Amino acid sequence: MNLHCRSCGYALSAEVVDLGLSPPSNALTSPDALGRGETFYPLHAFVCERCYLVQLDKFAGPDELFRDYRYFSSYSTTWLAHAEAYAEEMTRRGIGPRSRVVEVASNDGYLLRNFVARGIPVLGIEPASNVAAVAREAGVPTLDEFFGTALAHRVRAEFGAAHLIVANNVLAHVPDVNDFVGGFAALLAPDGVVTIEFPHVLRTIAGMQFDTIYHEHFSYLSLIALTPLFARHGLEIVEVAELSTHGGSLRVFVAPRGSRPIEPTVAAALAAERAAGLDRIETYAAFGARMARIRDDFVTFLHDAKHAGKRVVGYGAAAKATTLLNYAGVRADLLPYVADKSPHKQGYLVPGVRVPIVAPDRIRADRPDYVVIFPWNVEDEIRAELADVRAWGGRFVLAIPALRVDA
Repeated sequence: MNLHCRSCGYALSAEVVDLGLSPPSNALTSPDALGRGETFYPLHAFVCERCYLVQLDKFAGPDELFRDYRYFSSYSTTWLAHAEAYAEEMTRRGIGPRSRVVEVASNDGYLLRNFVARGIPVLGIEPASNVAAVAREAGVPTLDEFFGTALAHRVRAEFGAAHLIVANNVLAHVPDVNDFVGGFAALLAPDGVVTIEFPHVLRTIAGMQFDTIYHEHFSYLSLIALTPLFARHGLEIVEVAELSTHGGSLRVFVAPRGSRPIEPTVAAALAAERAAGLDRIETYAAFGARMARIRDDFVTFLHDAKHAGKRVVGYGAAAKATTLLNYAGVRADLLPYVADKSPHKQGYLVPGVRVPIVAPDRIRADRPDYVVIFPWNVEDEIRAELADVRAWGGRFVLAIPALRVDA
């Protein structure tokens, strides 16, 4: 194996975690494909010993992972509220009708429609054709292409420079990070800014969030790793905000080098990362060593519940569920189904383990003893949606960062 860092090119040898073999997390299986096999890839993360970027090798390319996508942001009320608050903040910062907003990985237009409602010109870039079509139907102009330097030059020539580029939870999904960040530099106006949101690898490690590791996430990000990447393309981080989304995220503001003052939040965030050991290889090795205990506790709970005659089901057919269930080897004999409110997932099967995905009403009809919440990042939203579970004595369960069963 001859792997090199996708950011700086340094040879990779330091292992973070090895989750074995797993299928692409959102490659949901159709029931009529049960007689056919699935493709499994190694789920093995490394950390670069020079720039400290945590990353997977590239096995499945973007065309396989993202051209026909079944994640639609508009089915999360938490995420819709987050998008509305973001648009409000950006308008307070000066984005208005004379600005141009471009969002990369704009999904179904859930965020940009807030700018459209304010009369601000927008353009979405979303490679999943099925999702981009939904955005256009909602009145959000969208190109269904992959973003990179070449596309950035085309967009700038046709539409003009961007005053605000939005890149939420996409940088981790990009195998060629230099081409992608080069696209920011090519498209951004001299006085413009890019805002990039991503799950903070500091929180991933502290919260044992190994279920966020899947093939669609090629990289796991920190300021320590991103600073040299941006500098390579004439950009710099000028501001940092901590967010509660996805178990603990950062929003970084990136601008052309020297165009804006650098806020004290940047130095503070870098200092926090160094204090947490993100510039030391042993920090990452210790993270991987703790995963097996979490898996074993979860599987033991499922076996004990089955032997006691209790019924356990899941909620939220997120990518997190694919990673955890495949790593733990949990199939329908221990977890008969996972409910999900997205109709784009219902009727399919969790890849690899082939647990059926059903509508949430199935939970109310069956009244199980336990409901495992897989998308722990929206736990409060799910508890509110399923508040009636407690009425029949049902209890909620979470496996990450440690097994937790409601009293």
